[in-house]
Amino acid sequence: MNDTTIDRSGSARLARRMERGAVFLGSEVAIMAGAMSWVSERNLVAAMSNAGGFGVIACGAMTVELLDKEIAATKALTDKPFGVNLITMHPDLMALIEVCAKHEVGHVVLAGGLPPKGSLEAIKASGAKVICFAPTLALAKKLIRSGVDALVIEGSEAGGHIGPVSTSVLAQEILPAIANDVPVFIAGGIGRGEAIAGYLDMGAAGVQLGTRFVCATESIAHPKFKQAFIRASARDAVASVQIDPRLPVIPVRALKNAGGELFTAKQREVAQALDEGAVAMAEAQLQIEHYWAGALRRAVIDGDVEHGSVMAGQSVGMVTKEEPLADIIASLIAEAAQALEQRAA
Repeated sequence: MNDTTIDRSGSARLARRMERGAVFLGSEVAIMAGAMSWVSERNLVAAMSNAGGFGVIACGAMTVELLDKEIAATKALTDKPFGVNLITMHPDLMALIEVCAKHEVGHVVLAGGLPPKGSLEAIKASGAKVICFAPTLALAKKLIRSGVDALVIEGSEAGGHIGPVSTSVLAQEILPAIANDVPVFIAGGIGRGEAIAGYLDMGAAGVQLGTRFVCATESIAHPKFKQAFIRASARDAVASVQIDPRLPVIPVRALKNAGGELFTAKQREVAQALDEGAVAMAEAQLQIEHYWAGALRRAVIDGDVEHGSVMAGQSVGMVTKEEPLADIIASLIAEAAQALEQRAA
């Protein structure tokens, strides 16, 4: 094909930039849905994949039996590819990997730390692709050497558990060094297509969004949870504070409410139990994680948005209404295509 026959429209430019990521995921567009506990279940995941994106089940603290049922239920709602996000510290990680293999899940996302010994090999033995999170360039290179197939680079603007560095800085630091080696998906604070176009121009294979999809019509999140998102601005999504250095609490970004104060109180309670020798360090850390799981469920499922944890990224200010997931994807794609067209003019 010579230069004069190349389609230079914004849509064509976007398709070319997304091709690598879309081929890797098996989706129409290279947009992954972030795995959000209690939110990223069969309905949202299937809707995401049916809309041309890539849905991801959030396994979280699910039992092996629950994940088995969730994957089967998702497959009943879509014949498109979707992935499963597994937490590396889950005590039954290897059994969860077996369940994914049984259902021929094509992509497994490992989150929450370095993959334990044998986990990468077990996933790849099933024929599935492995996607991991890389919060630093050194870790990204180490994961690539260990055989991961793709990486997600997530900045501190994201909702839920976060690292200390912003998305824009991580993208500038990491993409030039590794984007040629494996597909890299950028996440954290992305709410519009213009940002998607920017990261694709920097070398990303695609993006991952979570907050933007919470208020999709297909999301089972409680109406009060969705209303909290629609009312919120970027500055309402704040990171939790660690009050005791002995408790390695990963900060969590959520909307300001009484639940944040309850978490501070919970940390004090656990720290005191440590002081008194009532709990061991591992148990103390587990108590903190269980707190988050329960607090998130109270908000997402029960609608207690005052005392539960309303995890949200800073892009929450760009969530202005409840709408079908397909419409959200269409808007993002149209914005990205228009941005690329304008940049080419």
